[in-house]
Amino acid sequence: MGIRLPSVILHAKQVLKLQSRNQTYVPKGHIAVYVGEIQKTRFVVPISYLKHPSFLDLLNRAEEEFGFNHPMGGLTIPCDEDAFIDLTSRLHAC
Repeated sequence: MGIRLPSVILHAKQVLKLQSRNQTYVPKGHIAVYVGEIQKTRFVVPISYLKHPSFLDLLNRAEEEFGFNHPMGGLTIPCDEDAFIDLTSRLHAC
């Protein structure tokens, strides 16, 4: 008997990790962000997340750490990948 993750989390991982062959592709209405403390992983999230208070906290942390000079060339969020997935799963459920 296996452990099943809630469908919300599974769906969020599928939405977030739009790892297409073309790493530059971002669907309309979405933004690419790089998440991780050491190893950065690229996620694509809906721009509607940008106005949510929890996501704004992450953006403020990114501003404090990187300013407007993001080393990955895109928006970099200094956050644990699992915590980011948890946050976006909750945002997706709203």
